[in-house]
Amino acid sequence: MKRSGTADLPLHGGRVPQWLATRMTELGTAIAEQVILNYGQTGFLTRLSDPFWFQAYGAVMGMDWHSSGITTSVLGALKRGMNPRFSELGVMFCGGRGRHSLRTPDELRAFSLKAGLDGDALARTSRLTARVDNNAIADGFQLYLHSFAITKSGEWAVVQQGMNPEKHLARRYHWHSATVRDFVSAPHTAIVGKPLGEILNLVDARAGRAQDALLVIAKGPVEAALSDARKLTMPAHHDVRAEDVDLKRLGAVLAVAHEKDLRDFASLLLVEGLGPRTLQSLALIAEVVHGAPSRFSDPARFSFAHGGKDGHPFPVPLKIYDESLGVLRRSLEAARLGHTEKLEGFRRLDRLTREVEKQREPLADFDAAVEHQRATSASVGGRTVFDDKTSHAGSTRTSQLNLF
Repeated sequence: MKRSGTADLPLHGGRVPQWLATRMTELGTAIAEQVILNYGQTGFLTRLSDPFWFQAYGAVMGMDWHSSGITTSVLGALKRGMNPRFSELGVMFCGGRGRHSLRTPDELRAFSLKAGLDGDALARTSRLTARVDNNAIADGFQLYLHSFAITKSGEWAVVQQGMNPEKHLARRYHWHSATVRDFVSAPHTAIVGKPLGEILNLVDARAGRAQDALLVIAKGPVEAALSDARKLTMPAHHDVRAEDVDLKRLGAVLAVAHEKDLRDFASLLLVEGLGPRTLQSLALIAEVVHGAPSRFSDPARFSFAHGGKDGHPFPVPLKIYDESLGVLRRSLEAARLGHTEKLEGFRRLDRLTREVEKQREPLADFDAAVEHQRATSASVGGRTVFDDKTSHAGSTRTSQLNLF
């Protein structure tokens, strides 16, 4: 087992307002449940360990598409939403940011007592993944967040993040215990992006099956470690620009949502009448659930589902967000009763969008699309963090994780 990916993100101050945090918990959990129902717990952990998918996941939930805060907010939402439903969904999140990260070993031991796993071995695995990224690779980033997701069988994924205050950057590290990665049958490893300064790698981490929690540390050059990881490097600019988005893919989503014939057919796939703006969001959600790894090379595109809390590319449309959540909830409730028509509808919606992309090549007019969303923002409950009377500036300062 090797680290499955990394992401470099600009440090970003601010906070997640309660009106968005609550919705992120509901939407993030609903998407996770959709993934688990279709691809199993392994499928969800595999996606969680992909930095590109993780970024798209956060963007579709209304977080700022490129900033460091997406990591804390997404993992916090999943811990709040999925842990109380562990008996149903089978994935538990331990750890978190700052002092919560220090509790990870104890949380894993407590979980292991209930699940019949080796808690000490899992705690050791948690410490070793942190040591590799925090101490053994001298890249200038000190960890302040460590999140450990684990299933009943002991399969796990780790997402942790470090900060480099001098460069005003955060770096997110992804790990997955599975020796065979089955993310839609595509290989999970690649190398993308460029190094930032000199990096000294003292270790290369390998492990057997998760329940054994055997991490073997060996010396090796940094190229050997990085060549086995998907690497995402986000730009410094905060706004979403045309060059950040695959306009052909965005064009297909807009065509399916807004062209009458396609829209009527797409709505029928989900077994209910839906407006064009909700279909636009649902088409992007369907892609997060069913898309292959190559579909997430432009995570900024997924901000066209529910905008961003800072207003980029447009304010969060709360009416659309809630309607999208309603469709997801109804499909999941029906699936629990054995009626999978709506659940299958999301898969067919994703296929339809990709077929439109292949056959029609509808390139999006990026500026027109953004302008339209901003012009109609008030009518769909558009809101940003700046609209809150109690809004206050956050701080990028945070405690370092020196433990492990």
